[in-house]
Amino acid sequence: MHIVLGVLCLFIALLAVVSVVRQMKFKNMFALLFSALTAVVFGFFSIATIISEISG
Repeated sequence: MHIVLGVLCLFIALLAVVSVVRQMKFKNMFALLFSALTAVVFGFFSIATIISEISG
C-alpha cells in the first residue's frame, strides 16, 4: 500500500518540476521558491518510500 503513496508523491514532484520551469519563464521568484521546495521535498519522500518498499 505504501508503494501507491510513493507513486502519488512522485507524480506531485513531477508536477512541481513543471511548475518550476513555468515560473522561471514568468520570472516569479516567490512561486519559483515554493515550487522548487515542493519538488525537492516530495521527490525525496517518494524516492525514499519506493526504495523502502522495494528493499523490504
